Amino acid sequence: MRETTTEQRSLVSAVATRLGSTMDADEAVARLARLLVPAVADWCLVTLVEDDESRAPRRRLRDVGWWHADPERRDLVAAYARARIGALVPGSMLMRAIDSGDVVHVHDAAVEALDRVLAPGPARDLVERLAPTSLTVAPLKSRGRTLGAVTLFNGPHRAPLEPGEVAAVVEVAATAALALDNARLYRRQRDVAATFQRSLLTAPVEPDHMQVVVRYQPAAEAARVGGDWYDAFMQHDGGTMLVIGDVVGHDVEAAALMSQLRSMLRAIAVVTRNSPADVLTLLDAAVRTLRIPALATLVVARVEQTPAERAAGRTRLRWSSAGHPPPVVVDADGTVRALDEDRPDLLLGLDPDRPRVDHETVLDHGATVLLYTDGLVERRDRPLRAGMADLRAALGRHHAHDLDTLCDTLLAELPGGPGEDDVALVAVRLHPQDEPRPPEAGPVVVPPDVPDVPGAPG
Repeated sequence: MRETTTEQRSLVSAVATRLGSTMDADEAVARLARLLVPAVADWCLVTLVEDDESRAPRRRLRDVGWWHADPERRDLVAAYARARIGALVPGSMLMRAIDSGDVVHVHDAAVEALDRVLAPGPARDLVERLAPTSLTVAPLKSRGRTLGAVTLFNGPHRAPLEPGEVAAVVEVAATAALALDNARLYRRQRDVAATFQRSLLTAPVEPDHMQVVVRYQPAAEAARVGGDWYDAFMQHDGGTMLVIGDVVGHDVEAAALMSQLRSMLRAIAVVTRNSPADVLTLLDAAVRTLRIPALATLVVARVEQTPAERAAGRTRLRWSSAGHPPPVVVDADGTVRALDEDRPDLLLGLDPDRPRVDHETVLDHGATVLLYTDGLVERRDRPLRAGMADLRAALGRHHAHDLDTLCDTLLAELPGGPGEDDVALVAVRLHPQDEPRPPEAGPVVVPPDVPDVPGAPG
């Protein structure tokens, strides 16, 4: 890098390109170490501040990247990286650079300088074996914060960095810091969004005769949330409500609208104890009255049972759809049937005055009901009709699996993969009511104020 500033500019460009192409902070650090060695140093360490505290005594540091030009000495550098932070004493070159935000340069006698800031032990012994003669610590600063530092080491066969080279390292560090900060912000956004998702998509109820399994697979890796949702909860008479929905749109905005619809639907269904069609009608009216700018497809279903049906080992499924892909039933013998309606009702948010209709079917013990969003069956290279055929075929092949395995298998085989569309599933399997609950169904989970058997039809 001594010949011309062209090489310096090339290094800065390479750092911006290689680090900017990943949103994984650890991968970015690994790339940075390999770009700096041997371009400007014989070996290096990259340190990150593990928290956002601005006061130095509360900072936690971690060496997360390292490299050596000599393959035979890389294990020594890795060992030094594991030992260094714990052996540092106050006033070390690393902490001075991070605290001040300025470059710290040791022109010669680097081993002696490091011995003064390392406690006796493995770290100091490793420095003796690595034998650097000079070192430079450049802080990684971005958006007014110091994210960490890069420490460059040169041995006796390489001269210390000259002022022009130090200036180039500062530019490289600034470019790298911006990329690392972007990766850190991305991770924070992803974690916040994942927490938001978990707070919305809660665990379902598990009445005694039913096993309920839910899944959510987001399309947007960055946001980890979208407008798809599932729900399974009980009404006061013991009826179990199943919901699958898809708000038009993606990411956090769609998730926020979804959360409003989900909460209102839950409240309407529990307070009124109405049928699925009535619940959808009231929800549509509420959306208009509250002026919520939401357009959504959804299915609301209710699992219920008369005393005669219970004696006969049968259960009734009543459902209403707002323009959503039809539920699918797999009978115990593997027969697959889609619960298609002659004329699907309108999407939620279009015309609250349009009447909605309930549909019914009777299920025997051993039947499985699957509600899903269109990301499971529709993608750019597969129309909905072909996707429905693929779904029926997959259910026919795998219907004998336990319910968790069945859902995981469908998600592995059918969707277009991350980036295509969100996918939400709610699957219900009816177990015999006159036999013990099977172990794979897990424990019964029902509210304390409702029975754990299906409610009679309203």
